[in-house]
Amino acid sequence: MAAASTEPLQPPRLQQLLERDPYLAPFRTDFQRRYSLFYNHLKNIEESEGGLDKFTKSYKTFGVNQLADGGIYCKEWAPGAEAVFLAGDFNGWNPFSHPYKKLEYGKWELFIPPEDGCSPVPHGSKLKVVIRAQNGALLYRISPWARYVVRDEDKVNYDWVHWNPPQSYIHKNPSPKRLKSLRIYESHVGIASPEGKVASYKNFTYNVLPRIKDLGYNCVQLMAIMEHAYYASFGYQVTSFFAASSRYGTPDDLKEMIDVAHSMGITVLLDVVHSHASKNSEDGLNQFDGTDSCFFHSGYRGNHQLWDSRLFDYANWEVLRFLLSNLRMWIEDYRFDGFRFDGVTSMLYHHHGIGTGFSGDYNEYFGLHVDEDALCYLMLANHMINSLHPECITIAEDVSGMPALCRPVAEGGGGFDYRLAMAIPDKWIQIIKELKDEDWNMGNIVHTLTNRRYEEKYIAYAESHDQALVGDKTLAFRLMDAEMYTNMSVLMPLTPVIDRGIQLHKMIRLITHALGGESYLNFMGNEFGHPEWLDFPRIGNNESYHYARRQFNLTEDDLLRYKFLNAFDRDMNKLEERFGWLASPQAYVSEKHESNKVIAFERAGLIFIFNFHPYQSYVDYRVGIETPGKYKILLDSDAGEYGGHQRLDHNTEYFSEEYPHNYRPNSIMLQPTPQRMPHAPNKGVHSKQSGSCASEHGYPKVKFSVTTTKEASHKEVLIHCTSTKYNKTCSKEAF
Repeated sequence: MAAASTEPLQPPRLQQLLERDPYLAPFRTDFQRRYSLFYNHLKNIEESEGGLDKFTKSYKTFGVNQLADGGIYCKEWAPGAEAVFLAGDFNGWNPFSHPYKKLEYGKWELFIPPEDGCSPVPHGSKLKVVIRAQNGALLYRISPWARYVVRDEDKVNYDWVHWNPPQSYIHKNPSPKRLKSLRIYESHVGIASPEGKVASYKNFTYNVLPRIKDLGYNCVQLMAIMEHAYYASFGYQVTSFFAASSRYGTPDDLKEMIDVAHSMGITVLLDVVHSHASKNSEDGLNQFDGTDSCFFHSGYRGNHQLWDSRLFDYANWEVLRFLLSNLRMWIEDYRFDGFRFDGVTSMLYHHHGIGTGFSGDYNEYFGLHVDEDALCYLMLANHMINSLHPECITIAEDVSGMPALCRPVAEGGGGFDYRLAMAIPDKWIQIIKELKDEDWNMGNIVHTLTNRRYEEKYIAYAESHDQALVGDKTLAFRLMDAEMYTNMSVLMPLTPVIDRGIQLHKMIRLITHALGGESYLNFMGNEFGHPEWLDFPRIGNNESYHYARRQFNLTEDDLLRYKFLNAFDRDMNKLEERFGWLASPQAYVSEKHESNKVIAFERAGLIFIFNFHPYQSYVDYRVGIETPGKYKILLDSDAGEYGGHQRLDHNTEYFSEEYPHNYRPNSIMLQPTPQRMPHAPNKGVHSKQSGSCASEHGYPKVKFSVTTTKEASHKEVLIHCTSTKYNKTCSKEAF
């Protein structure tokens, strides 16, 4: 391995980063040190491994792979082993008949010649790597590079099964082009069915993908695909990193699922877990070679105290090979279009975010508490993906707010395309949980939705899988709670609680979608207010699947109000697809009126208007706009098809006036019907309203939407809400 330079290197475009954010200037040396570490790794890979391309193809040589002549080539990294053998069905489980040859740097290899031109290890046969530990013990292990592992019903541990079918699945459809507006449907294959069982890849392919397409989502983010022995871990305790979970079907079933998604124009992302690994040793990476280290740090540093899992040694050459090759395998073998990296905050800091609050002070992001080896790995991963597969997307799950995480590596950044706006769901929970409706602070809501780093892209979401898990509550359940069991039927009187819950559910999602970021995410089922929580079968619930499912059938029952939320979510996404506000510059907020509880903003030629007042409607309400014209409603949350009260005439035209208002050169006067809805007298809970409108040029404001009435000339949308439970969209025709 070549020696690397110790002189700090300047990232080629660091000055651009510092000019964009001068407060980062005192940390110039930190960026130089991080980039130097990245560059030296890259240079060493070029000199010692023949380049990043070859280095990250190691999944084709490590593990057990069939050669063109039918022979088998095996390779492992087990630096702590005294000897390594391969045993399995093919040799009658003789632990010593097929020894590996020891190579340099802790590597071992084995070649098994073909038998009459055929593979000596048949497809579907079981295997184990046998490790003779330093204490002489024989350890039966699953290869870290295993592609397929299964568990028999009568067993606790997984078995490694050699996957080499005579004909693997052949992809028929090209991957979609890189999307400008990401509307992400966060999904879990196993719970994607109303039935109380583990659902399959096939079920997702033929029953769930069409639903996702119909709802207007153009991207699906798949959780719990990397094999995990413990189903209730939600896929975050990975045991086999190169194996697609067999509990849902075969690897070819997953390949078909991704191929069908591509045929629908849906981008597919993998929720990748490289922040830690399961402690399992019998069917996981832990103590693979009989030592406490190998892939992980030894001792205290190698254990996550809250997650009870192992932590990778990102400075180790073979760990980099393993993780980078893992990413490439998922892209090239399965055709995933990118990754959502889980647990990035834990990776970035030696304290893993445990017991640490992040205030935004830049000193929190630089210094000895930052794990620069982990950060370097993330830079290498993004560099590799961007270089070899530039169409792929990467997302960081980071709660800390690390500056430049979503800026190019050439600027000294982390190289991610997007980061999750994790403060937004926390804010909605805090508001709903702690405040009466009349105490909602419009300025605080707008600040949370717009407070993001300049020129770093954020994925906005009102709730994800985190809020659906047992111990927490979804927005719908927080808003309507027990009444969801009794009052969601249209045959029952519309109670104040259900009325308020349905309207706020729509308003919260729309304002998050339109104002909160450059992409939008929803967890499966939450779009229609899925009742109850998510809980996987475990000892604590008598291994029940009752809460480990998604009751999509609720939206198909015409007598239930879930259909209203489902329809609004669909039309909200379709409107974004039409106007592309997620790919547009950040919104111009012209109004955040505390006493009126009104928020108005313009984005992508649309005007959004939201009235969060619990009981007050407004007549002749003036809203400032940039572009003059005639406006009409596009999206109205008060419409009957969304469970609203139909208080607006969608044929009404709103004409602008050359009358400055709220620092905008023009304005329009909104004249919705001044009817108020009854409100719940207890605890200050009242009903709300929102809407949207479009015009020829504009930015989001309140909840009304306005679109042009001229042919193919939609430039401005106005969204405006009045009194409780109301949402609207209009369109504008230019003069």
